[in-house]
Amino acid sequence: MQDVTDEAGGPATTPLVEEAVKKAAVAWVAVGDGPTRALWCLPVDGTLYVVSGPGEQSAPGLAEATTAAVTLRGDHGGQIVTWPAAVTRIAPDSDEWATVAPQVATKRLNAPGGAADLVARWADECALNRLTPAGEPLAAGPTLPDDSLAAPPRPTPAVRQVRKPFRLHRVRRR
Repeated sequence: MQDVTDEAGGPATTPLVEEAVKKAAVAWVAVGDGPTRALWCLPVDGTLYVVSGPGEQSAPGLAEATTAAVTLRGDHGGQIVTWPAAVTRIAPDSDEWATVAPQVATKRLNAPGGAADLVARWADECALNRLTPAGEPLAAGPTLPDDSLAAPPRPTPAVRQVRKPFRLHRVRRR
């Protein structure tokens, strides 16, 4: 993955990535060779913030990662861009945490307790990561795959075999 910088020395990005990031509520994030996972996120100033950990969404390896691949969808619901991201874990005692964590907490749906309680729990148990565009898109426009990219569901203890009824109804013959 090649890092590209703009004239100001910050990460360069394309207009497509900038617009997709602005509208993102869900991002598909792949860390290393692991599976791509759908994660809710909050866009702030051209980056995405993602919370993961106990009681939150599962994102194995993201808290320790330095890079990831992020896929975003367009208004039509289909993939429009995949871009390389620089992953930075935000420290709970930093100024960035004090600014961003409350914003992310207010967007967290169905959270137990208030935003301040949520931020305190995240500081103790979870990881808040910033995903910043770090180069040219990996896939966009004509380089997007033609197939659906659908994968079979991963095994989970929440799924169980449903018992089929012996007989749905009795048919009477005349």
